[in-house]
Amino acid sequence: MAVQRDRVRFNVGGKIFETTATTLAIAGRESYFGAMFDENWDLQINPAGEHFIDRNPDCFSILLDLLRTGELYIPPNVPEKLLYREALFYGLMDHVRSAKWGQFDGNRLQPSKSVTGRAPGDGTAIRASSDGGCCVAHGSMVHIYDWMLEEHPPINLDYQRVNDAGWVGPVDPTGLVISTCERLGRGQGGMGLFNSTTGELRYKFNVTHEGVAKSYTAGALSFSDDYKLFSSCKGRSNEYGIGVWDQTTGQQVDFFYEPQGWSLGDADKLQWLNGSNCLLVATLFPRKDNCYISLLDFRSKSMVWSWSDMWSPANSDDRRVRDAIAMEENSSICVVNEFEDLGFMDLRRDSGSVRWSSRSRLMKGKMPDEPCYPKLALHDGQLFSSMNDCISVFCGSDWVLTSRLRRSFGGSICDFSIGGDRLFALHSEENVFDIWETPPPPIV
Repeated sequence: MAVQRDRVRFNVGGKIFETTATTLAIAGRESYFGAMFDENWDLQINPAGEHFIDRNPDCFSILLDLLRTGELYIPPNVPEKLLYREALFYGLMDHVRSAKWGQFDGNRLQPSKSVTGRAPGDGTAIRASSDGGCCVAHGSMVHIYDWMLEEHPPINLDYQRVNDAGWVGPVDPTGLVISTCERLGRGQGGMGLFNSTTGELRYKFNVTHEGVAKSYTAGALSFSDDYKLFSSCKGRSNEYGIGVWDQTTGQQVDFFYEPQGWSLGDADKLQWLNGSNCLLVATLFPRKDNCYISLLDFRSKSMVWSWSDMWSPANSDDRRVRDAIAMEENSSICVVNEFEDLGFMDLRRDSGSVRWSSRSRLMKGKMPDEPCYPKLALHDGQLFSSMNDCISVFCGSDWVLTSRLRRSFGGSICDFSIGGDRLFALHSEENVFDIWETPPPPIV
């Protein structure tokens, strides 16, 4: 990039600003200012000597200072949403985000905001989007927030309970898949792809059994890198198992039928494993009296790894598994019980026992009066486990407890999700969700 000292003059909404080509080049090729440079990063000087932009001058001043210093200061007289709108216009949103919060680190997370829900007590799931927004499902409603935490029109599923939700991904950043319960006698239920900005239904994902489209309850969701969508399915005939659809067309492409004596259609957790090209399926207590965890290979239509607590003693910790997550780099599966004990199973040994880690026990055997909702997440080599009103962070090869995140408002955490360099935690009592962010590194 050529370093230039040429002065550039802007008239923004009647206010004059001067800067240099070097400062403008920091904005990047995809920005409004990047269009002022040629392919060799040489500034194309305006013959008039001044560039007029009919935009807000106060916001322009803040964004120009951000390019100069790398720091973001928003004075009280400028609404944040106005600044974000202007940053979108100039193509500087990535600069604003990186200045507002740093790269995600569970040990440095700090609470930034709490958002109160509309209907207390029935939160189902919270899912983070890749750009730092989220959606919150409760009852038959899904509320959607962009990364500025501005709420979009909610999606009402006509009194069908929402079981799960998930963002399609980069191929369709506004695409949101929602899974719901079947309404008996109405022939409704299943899954749909919605526009998260407008709430419009684009298409439904149908299950076909023996050439006939069936009504079904869709449960846990997962997405693969090759644009496939997986969902647990429970119908009234033989359509129990895991369905597979093409995300872009909505067409069913495969179905893994539930083996006799094994539970797939009621699965609480699905996780696609890119390295092994398999799907983790976990059906957990208390949905079922017994827990079932398996890896499915759709290429060979086989269950390549499995574990169940069916043969464990009645008082064993194995009988209380509440969540599971696969860790491919360690060739293991981590599980958590209702005491927030972490357990580990070796994927290289079929039907192996659980190795429980007593170091993770934080409740010291004391259970709260309200229900607990232990959940697990793995992000950038850090393991996260929720319990009651806090989230624990584990690091290192031995998964040592290094941090605890706690906000007391709203009761126990019923679900949490990580995405877009943010952690979202949904509380059960007041349907409040908290946003946790990593502060940006200091400017030297």
